[in-house]
Amino acid sequence: MSKVITFGEIMLRLAPEGYYRFVQANSYGATYGGGEANVAVSLAGFGIDAGFVTKLPKHEIGQAAVNKLREFGVDTSLIVRGGDRVGIYFLEKGASQRPSKVIYDRANSAVAAASESDFDWAGIFKGVKWFHFTGITPALSDNAAAITLAACKAARAAGVTVSCDLNYRVNLWSREKAGEVMGRLMEYVDLCISNEEDAHDVFGIMASGSDVTKGEINHDGYKEVAAALIKRFNFKQVAITLRESITANDNNWGAMLCTGNDFYFSKKYAVHIVDRVGGGDSFGAGLIYANLTGMSPQDGLEFAVAASCLKHTIEGDFNFVSADEVKKLAAGNASGRVQR
Repeated sequence: MSKVITFGEIMLRLAPEGYYRFVQANSYGATYGGGEANVAVSLAGFGIDAGFVTKLPKHEIGQAAVNKLREFGVDTSLIVRGGDRVGIYFLEKGASQRPSKVIYDRANSAVAAASESDFDWAGIFKGVKWFHFTGITPALSDNAAAITLAACKAARAAGVTVSCDLNYRVNLWSREKAGEVMGRLMEYVDLCISNEEDAHDVFGIMASGSDVTKGEINHDGYKEVAAALIKRFNFKQVAITLRESITANDNNWGAMLCTGNDFYFSKKYAVHIVDRVGGGDSFGAGLIYANLTGMSPQDGLEFAVAASCLKHTIEGDFNFVSADEVKKLAAGNASGRVQR
């Protein structure tokens, strides 16, 4: 199967038990995750040969992150070892009308402090068909942004298809800097993935007639967003996830895919959320899988949305589902009945 490379930061996630708030917590559960690592794990679970590229310290915490990726079938042979620390994020799960909260402790992490010379992109992309990154990685530091740009240029030179999830994070950089840096990177991107707000936050492109805080999604408005993105950056595909937030626990979930002049909308799922972190990453992984396996645009979109729907039911950042499970849900088996 075609090989996929993802590049970014894997972090240590620390979260209080259940729905405890930070100020209540006496202990924290430890797991690992991060946008591009999540995509690699999803793809490996679908049977795709996926590798993750990053920089991690040589100490035991860095090795634990490597081991976790290996556990789920991700190729870690291209991970550079060095630097002083693994990035950390703290997650407080929201409930009902109380939103989830994330606090980052990732400054000067190994990958944020890495240099361009750490990565031989021409060698990394030998035999590779697809490269994926997110807007989180170039937001980590100017070094990380330069490394991401070098990766995109090398991918283009090697004939590798490139996807990017815009993934704007207000706690990492300003909208102005995001627009400047991401605008340069978009020149090399074939598939752009966004959510209801990212295109506005990063590029100032807003969907008319929608209010995500009220759970109001206007399909025509997002057609305009996708068309504007394609006109500006000449993307081959634009995908936009459409989350209607009812409460922190309950969302309606769907997506749109634009392939030039054609628009596709998925079915909508009413999702009761166990853990929403990694939901967008699982959607991106589903789209990559669909493209690599030759699915039609509609079937590929349905697969990606179903994969993400299932992720919302799983604790942690990673999506532990098979392609067969996703296909069953996409085909309409949404009852949740016990399978014997």
